[in-house]
Order: sequence, then structure tokens, then C-alpha cells
Amino acid sequence: MSKIPSKPEILEWIEQNPTLGAKREIAKAFGIKGAARIDLKRILKELEAEGHLEKRKRSYSDPERLPPVSVLMVTGADSDGDLFAKPMEWQGEGIIPNVLLMTRASDPALGEGDRILARLTQVKGETYHYEGRLIRRIGTNPKRVMGIFRKGSDGGRIQPIDKGADREWIVSSDAMFGAKDGELVEAEQAGPKGRMGLPRARIVERLGDPSAPRAVSLIAIHQHGIPDAFPDDVVAQADKAKPMTLKGREDLRELPLITIDPSDARDHDDACFAQSDPDPKNVGGHILWVAIADVAGYVTPGSALDVEARKRGNSTYFPDRVVPMLPDVLSGDLCSLHEGVDRACIAVRMVLDATGEKLSHDFHRALMRSPASLHYEEVQDAIDGTPNDRTEPLLESVLKPLYAAYAALKEARKRRQPLDLDLPERRIELDEEGTVKSVNFKDRLDAHKLIEEFMVLANVAAAETLLANKTPQLFRAHEEPPPEKLESLRETAQAAGFTLAKGQVLQTAHLNRLLNDAAGTPDAELINISTLRSMTQAYYSPAHIGHFGLALRSYAHFTSPIRRYADLIVHRALITAHGWGKDGLSQHDIDDLEATGAQISDTERRSMVAERDTTDRYLASYLSERVGNEMTGRISGIARFGAFVKLDETGADGLLPMRSLGREYFHHDAEVNTLMGSDTGLTIGIGQRVTVRLAEVTPVTGGIALELLAIEGEKIKQGSRSPAGRSPRRKGSNAKRKKDKIKRKVTRTRR
Repeated sequence: MSKIPSKPEILEWIEQNPTLGAKREIAKAFGIKGAARIDLKRILKELEAEGHLEKRKRSYSDPERLPPVSVLMVTGADSDGDLFAKPMEWQGEGIIPNVLLMTRASDPALGEGDRILARLTQVKGETYHYEGRLIRRIGTNPKRVMGIFRKGSDGGRIQPIDKGADREWIVSSDAMFGAKDGELVEAEQAGPKGRMGLPRARIVERLGDPSAPRAVSLIAIHQHGIPDAFPDDVVAQADKAKPMTLKGREDLRELPLITIDPSDARDHDDACFAQSDPDPKNVGGHILWVAIADVAGYVTPGSALDVEARKRGNSTYFPDRVVPMLPDVLSGDLCSLHEGVDRACIAVRMVLDATGEKLSHDFHRALMRSPASLHYEEVQDAIDGTPNDRTEPLLESVLKPLYAAYAALKEARKRRQPLDLDLPERRIELDEEGTVKSVNFKDRLDAHKLIEEFMVLANVAAAETLLANKTPQLFRAHEEPPPEKLESLRETAQAAGFTLAKGQVLQTAHLNRLLNDAAGTPDAELINISTLRSMTQAYYSPAHIGHFGLALRSYAHFTSPIRRYADLIVHRALITAHGWGKDGLSQHDIDDLEATGAQISDTERRSMVAERDTTDRYLASYLSERVGNEMTGRISGIARFGAFVKLDETGADGLLPMRSLGREYFHHDAEVNTLMGSDTGLTIGIGQRVTVRLAEVTPVTGGIALELLAIEGEKIKQGSRSPAGRSPRRKGSNAKRKKDKIKRKVTRTRR
């Protein structure tokens, strides 16, 4: 055909050929060549301007028709059980087409809100416009939002709790999930924008009262910007992962590498095995194996998984949930060293002498199969003489050799003298509803210490190997305390009757001597807290600085690649150093090491703050029913607006506001960290024992306000807040002495 087709002819051809539509294809269909293409281009532009066609990239389509393959959202089933869907994007001006899904027995179950890719056939004479056949389900990871639900006449809206959120989300009446006005809800995007350009959502979870315990961790996640939903491409990549095979790996499946973790652990990063060294030159020595999940085989440089893992930096742990660094299919399954299944690992074999010194080590990329996934308590029980059915078969051959190797490492630790703080951690236990059931001290068993020592040694081996090979890596850096913090610690120790000598290069052994002197005395907690506060925060860096707290010259995190990105970088460095494959360090990894170290140091701090805030809220919720009760504690911090008290029973931190201390003016001395009353001379400083009344609790913020009743055993009278007009002496208080520059000898009595 040589003549230029009419507009109706062009529209009819495009309708009959929906998969085509490029100008070249239209010209070929009508036999248009040469200069006649100019006229065809003009007609197509006119049709586009008139709204009959829409240009998408280099092709034209009818905006009132759906493409033959379209992305749909399932809207639900009608009264007859027929399942319908609507297009996710609709460019036409008419009503949104309705699609009947022609499901097959082999199709997965579909529900309202699911997004699918479907092949469409237009139908006429029906109440629907197309019939669709499922190609695949997509979008199992829709965008989510958390906020306060505000009910309206035709559904409602969600006010996001994110500080940066500037838009509400519309919820239709059939997508409310029974939510009530004022409830905290979690919702996911359920379709294109609605009225006024606001996104539509369907509520997927009701969290109830925003101040209720079950909402606490979710609030922290959103407040601190911790990514808790994986992008679609990350989920898709993880879903494609398959178990690793023996190809390119050593076979360590006969080696009884066991995992020892908390009883509620979902993933298992590390496994270990020990045996006596048969070498006659190493009498009493040990061979220690530590195997670590080979995450690098799944998370390759530059992939969607890698980009997201770097963005997250680490997993974040809350009492009721974990926000993982990697999708669960990897973190909880394929990378996790589960019992009885083949798993890829990078293992280090270390030879120790009888005194715990590491004589040599070498790394292996391997396939392992753990014979048992044990938890700390049952391992310790077995060693203490009460094994169960799981540990008894392993007691002689696996568990006792592990403890023998640990006994040797304890001797090496004593010689090395890492910082030995005694600050018991508290564990928050929740019931099924998410309410705090109890707050207890975490047990510190030898089983915990055994794993810690093994991991430290494996991390040292990784750092040393990469240094020897001159391979770029991320070190775990920890610098010694700055002079001003060290001086503050020295003054606190002197005020309590202890000594931290001057004029020497500080070593952890000096600090341990101070901690040992304070052990068992009323000031033990004060000295431990003050020592901790004098420390700098550890961070990740490509610079070889060393780790002051562990008293190690070379240290890198290698043992937790499932939950720390730094460890993944070290794994890649080991792969590069040994020439194990193409999934080692990329040039981009190397060029960005400093930036990566800064990024993941920031995400680590972010997680620590979020975890602390969550703990504060849980503890506040736990104490909210005990307002008015008297409690004991110790002054843990001083600020210009009051003093902080760490309560004995729960470890919660409460505030003694300045207004609650009395009618007199209290002077804040930042140099010696005290508050001093202008009239009575009442001095409040870190470490003092106090009795307080729980005055006010705000669970939604984690705030706890206290009222001071007694200090160092002497009651504070209401009004003056001073006992009988005199100041209770703070043991060893040096505030006035420092101000007057009066030097006196402090005699320390041994207790």
C-alpha cells in the first residue's frame, strides 16, 4: 500500500496489533517508504495530540487499552468466587478496566492486594473488560508505612510517624482491617494514588495503643530510620539463591563443627571444634577450628543484596524482633549453619600451645555439616555434669576438648590483660502479648566466654593473614582514652580512695588493676561505669590502629558476616588473598573502604541508640504500674538539669530533675561532675547510693522521673531537701578541694 493510511485505519491496525506500534512497524505494515514517512509521523503526532494514542518510548499505543502483558493488583473475589484485578497504572480517561483472572490449579493462591504480571485478552459483552492469565506473582514486598490511623466517613487516613513524612495515606473502608481511630497501624501500599495525589494503603497489622509495648520497637525503627523492608530487587535476588555445592571447596563435612548460640537464635554465624594436637613437638597443645558462614558466596560486590547490606550496615536487635541485614532466606536459612545440612563456610584452623598461644593458622573455603545446634545453657549443664539427650553423645568427643582449648586461652588472656569490665547486662523478657514479663541479669556462663575467646582469636587470625598478604581490609579500631577522660577517671578513682597512677604509657593492665582494687567494694559499680565512660568508641577503618580494649595489635571482624557488613568485607578480602574465586574484593570495595568504614560505623551507632531507646521504653512500660513506689539506685550521671539514677532492680535510668532537689540553687560543676546546693552544700555526684520515689513514667518516650528521698543513707527532708540543715557527705567528694586547689593525701583503706 503506497498511499498514506487514514487515522481510523492506523487506529484499527494498532488495536489489532497491540504488541507492535513502533513507527517503523506501522510504516512497514502500510508499505510506506521514503519521504512518505514524514506524513506518517505528522499523522501519528496528531493522533497523540488528540489523545487517541500515547507515545511510550519509541512506540504508540491506545491509552484506552491495556497492554497484552500488564501489571495488575488483585482486588478480591465477588459473591460467586470469581477473582478480579485492576491495572496498577491506567492512562485512559474512561473507567478503570476490570480483569477476570482465569486461574489454573497450578497457580499460587492469590489474595486481595497481591500484585501480578498477567497476559490479557480483551472481551466484549461482559461486565468485565479483560480476561487475564497469571504469568507470575510479583511485588510480594510492597512499600510499607507505620502511623496513627484516623477514621473518616469513608475509610480513613494514616498519619505516618516518620518525621520526614509529608503526606498522609488514604485507606478505603474495605482495607481498614478493623482498625480503630487513634490506633498505631502498619500498612502497605495497595494501589495507585487516590484523590489529591495521596497514596492508597491497606492496613496489614493493628498495633493498638501507640504507647503499648508491642509498638515500642517499631517506633524506634522508624524514628531512627532503620530500613526494615527490603526492596523488591533485593528480595528477588535472595529468592533465587540456591544451596552451595562442593565445587571449589574443601570437604569438611566429617568434622564435627557444632554451633553454640542463645536458645532463641534464628541464625548461626559460627561453628567450632577442638582436639588435642597429635604433634609430639606441641605437647598439651590444641587444634581449634572456627567455621564461619560464607555469605560472600551469595552477596557479591555491586549486587542489589550488597548495596542494601552496606546501607543497613548491620542487623539490629530488639527484645521482640530483629531487623536483619540480609533477607531471611539467607540470614535464617541458606547462610545459617543449621544442624544436619550442608552449608558453605570459611574456616580457620588454629594451632595453640599448652599455654594458649597461637602457633600458626590457615584458612579454608569449605563445605561443612554441623552435627548439632546447641545453646549455651545446655552446653554448660553438660560440662557441669548434667548432659541431656543432645549433649551426652558429644560430651567426650566434642564438648570437653572445646573447654580444654578454652582453658588454655584463658591463660593467654590473663597474660594479655584485655580490659575486664564487670557490668552485668539485663535481659528483658516479653510475654506473648509483647508486655515485659521480667527483667533479669543475663547469665555469664563459661560457655559464653568460650565462644567469645574463640571468636576473638579467629578475628586476630583474619587480620594477621590479610596484613601478611598486604590485602586491603577493614580493621576494628579502638583507640586509648583521651587525656581529659583519663584525668576524669583518675579523679573519680582518687575520690573513692583508689589510685590510677600517672606518668606512664597507659595499658589495659593498669585499668584492670584499678577494677580489681574496687571489686567487692561499694564503689565497684562506680569504678566500672567510670572506666567504661572513659573509653573511646570502637569503629571501622582501613587504617591499622589496633584495639586498645582487647590489648591486640591487629584485629578485624570476621566471625559474623550474616549480621555485620564489616565481616563480609573481611571475607571478600580473604577470598582475594587466597585466590578462591571472583567474589572477592572488587576495585570499588577497595576504593571505598574508608567511606564504607564510616558508613557502617554510623549504622552501628544508630542501631545502638535505637536498641537503647527501645529498652528504655520497655523498662518505662514495666515500671508504669509502680508509680509512687520507693526504689534504690546509684547516681549514674550528672547534667545541668539534674541527676540520673540507675535503679538497682531493673537497671532503668531515671531522672532527678533539678526542681525536685530542693528550693535552693544547685551549681553544676562540669569539671568534677557534681551538683552542689548553694545554701546547704549538699553535693550530688556519680556513684552515690540513693533512695528515690518513682514520681512519673511516660512509656511512649521512655521517660522516668524520680523524687530524691535519701542519699548515702541520710534522708532528705521535704522543702530544704537537706537532713537537719546539714549536707550528707559524699564519700570522698573532691569538688571543693578541686575548686580551692587544696592538695591532700588520700589514704585508701583496703576493704
